[in-house]
Amino acid sequence: MYQAEPIVVLGSRVTDGQPGALLVSRLNKALKLAATMPDSAVIVSGDGEAAAMAKYLIEQGLDPARIVQEPAATSTNENLENCFAVLDNAPVLHVVTNEFHSLRTRLWAWHLNIPIKLHVALTPAKHRARNYSREILATPHSAARIVWRKIRARI
Repeated sequence: MYQAEPIVVLGSRVTDGQPGALLVSRLNKALKLAATMPDSAVIVSGDGEAAAMAKYLIEQGLDPARIVQEPAATSTNENLENCFAVLDNAPVLHVVTNEFHSLRTRLWAWHLNIPIKLHVALTPAKHRARNYSREILATPHSAARIVWRKIRARI
């Protein structure tokens, strides 16, 4: 197993076994990062997404031995929690996501006390309005969940 800081690619939409445009942008960013970090494992994370992500990376020439699949996560916090658990000695996770999703990713990493270095992939233009609009609701929702977890932990 690779001992360097791992690269984590957060999942996104897969249709008929093929990564969608957002996910392709993340995977391409991860490939560039992996080229500069040859001793790092690449963890692909997401329920129903990890296998398609691994397949794409292999088709693009990434060594299959570098890929670790985390196929159970269904949310940003689960992506981070599960990936951190896979490599429990990692000093930091190099997390790849789209720029619209970066604040929510940082919020969850902070709450979960998981050290990350964020690497943002640009969102394709035709997907920006929809995804930024979604984050207007999703980020406060995540923040509320984090506050609730903190309150519950003190009770």
